Amino acid sequence: MDEVTFKSDTVLSDVHLYTPNHRHLMVRLNGMGQPVFLSQFKLLWNQDSQTDSGTEGGHHGMGPTEEMPPSGPGSSRPPLGSGCSSDVTIQEGVGARLDEDGDLDVERRPRTASDPEPAGPPRDKVHPTILTQEEDDPLADEAQESSTQDIIRIEHTMATPLEDVGKQVWRGALLLADYILFQRDVFQGRTVLELGAGTGLASIIAATVARTVYCTDVGTDLLAMCQRNIALNSHLTAAGGGVVKVKELDWLKDDLCTDPEVPFSWSQEDVSDLYSHTTILLAAEVFYDDDLTDALFKTLSRLAHKLKNACTAILSVEKRLNFTLRHLDVTCEAYDHFRSWLQRLERLADGRLRFAVEPVEASFPQLLVYERIQQLGSCASAPFLSMTQ
Repeated sequence: MDEVTFKSDTVLSDVHLYTPNHRHLMVRLNGMGQPVFLSQFKLLWNQDSQTDSGTEGGHHGMGPTEEMPPSGPGSSRPPLGSGCSSDVTIQEGVGARLDEDGDLDVERRPRTASDPEPAGPPRDKVHPTILTQEEDDPLADEAQESSTQDIIRIEHTMATPLEDVGKQVWRGALLLADYILFQRDVFQGRTVLELGAGTGLASIIAATVARTVYCTDVGTDLLAMCQRNIALNSHLTAAGGGVVKVKELDWLKDDLCTDPEVPFSWSQEDVSDLYSHTTILLAAEVFYDDDLTDALFKTLSRLAHKLKNACTAILSVEKRLNFTLRHLDVTCEAYDHFRSWLQRLERLADGRLRFAVEPVEASFPQLLVYERIQQLGSCASAPFLSMTQ
């Protein structure tokens, strides 16, 4: 028997990390043997948003259908990792307790019954609930309390290797979906192409108003997950009359796959429709690797040459800060590489093509339940860029 090797190079989206335990419903194993979970996200399009969602306020919860107070300035909840000032007080003249290595040994006082309860559900560790055919769906009762038109259900994986991060739900995709809901008139009756669609969340939201949405990515298992999510939310797309078509689009290849023997390949009719009618391109949270960022922008340029109509690309990105040994400092190299491509596009002079890059502030009302953080919402982060041909 081969030796089992456990790898630690897995990535977990904050969207799933901060979701309460009872929301993690394991429904099946995918074709690669990975656990697949079901989450639901609440749409707020039938009610007025309470506030504009900048870096302060407008936070409608850490996870699906759950509300938690925001962190940061003006919040009653201390930022994650900041500690709590009432837990430990070191008074002048009182010797601090040190451990055997000389480090400060902080003794937390036990929680008493008089301590106030937290304002929202705790950020527990993930303990998924396994859902079997014999059991009732715990999400069903909650879904019945709200209109089915107010819920989007998404199947996804958790804690995947880097090459499978598209199978998780990311905040950038939620922000892009939120922007689509806010700009419904812009998408009305349009033909839309999403690149690197992942679980298909943004494509599904776009199909509530668009005529046709091409939901594209690579990998048969991932595209099959997209197809399942579209079927789960057919009540949303049917109401708007939109059609979602799941297709393979590999950024590393110059041409679309038209081999009918290959799953999720393109028919000649779809290829013609794509190039003749597409006016909006979407991409969310696909700028985490420099090679993929290069491939995406080259794909955007290639498509711009083939599309018959002027188009707008709406790109969503989260500015992630990391400490690197190379710099011995906190950097955001992936985001910087993304920005360098935008500057290159602005300088591009390629015949009839001209690109105008415009940051879009995330100050629009929040119409989908998720947490907007500063890295998504500030103008400096440039979460959205309108790239007009």
